[in-house]
Amino acid sequence: MTRLHRHTESHLVSRIGWLRAAVLGANDGIVSTASLIVGVAAASAATSDVLIAGVAGLVAGAMSMAAGEYVSVSSQSDTEAADLARERAEQSTQPIFEREELARIYVKRGLDPELAHQVAEQLMAKDALGAHARDELGISEVTTARPIQAALTSALSFAVGAAMPLAMVLLMPPSALVAGVSIGSLVFLALLGAIGARAGGANVGRATLRVTFWGALAMALTAGIGAVFGTVV
Repeated sequence: MTRLHRHTESHLVSRIGWLRAAVLGANDGIVSTASLIVGVAAASAATSDVLIAGVAGLVAGAMSMAAGEYVSVSSQSDTEAADLARERAEQSTQPIFEREELARIYVKRGLDPELAHQVAEQLMAKDALGAHARDELGISEVTTARPIQAALTSALSFAVGAAMPLAMVLLMPPSALVAGVSIGSLVFLALLGAIGARAGGANVGRATLRVTFWGALAMALTAGIGAVFGTVV
């Protein structure tokens, strides 16, 4: 067996679909639920009221994330399906034009015209729709839209993220609830940013700082609003 046959690669782009939905869901779960808890607690609400608000936020947020991701990714999937159907029709009625179109794409990528026509002809002979989907439309098996996967991943990750600040409501004394949930949630966000960056091969420090900053800003704003309205009411 040659060295080429023994060589295997694992590309991180294959994780795009579920990783994006997971990071988004968990981040939203931590930030929105922690902000809700901090805002309600800052309004001098009882611990039971804070807990009820947090649980309601978890359930509503998880369902919202699932529905939003499903609708959004389904729209992408419908667009891809429509483009593929149009491409399939064009190949059946204008095969020569479609082969020339594919060859021009390869010429723009650096092949000489003769070789580009040979490549286009051979690829279309094997899988014409697949060749055009990949090289003309940018649709591939790795990046294709998966609505159900995105919806389930987002809902589950949101629930897991929201459960973290909720658990702190049960563990923290009422007097330290705002500070405890805020600090704990920022730690959770930092860990999430680091894990997401590590899984996606990105810069860990930059991702951690970015996630933590926006989470801190969201909780500071809701705490301020809660304190103002709590004083007024």
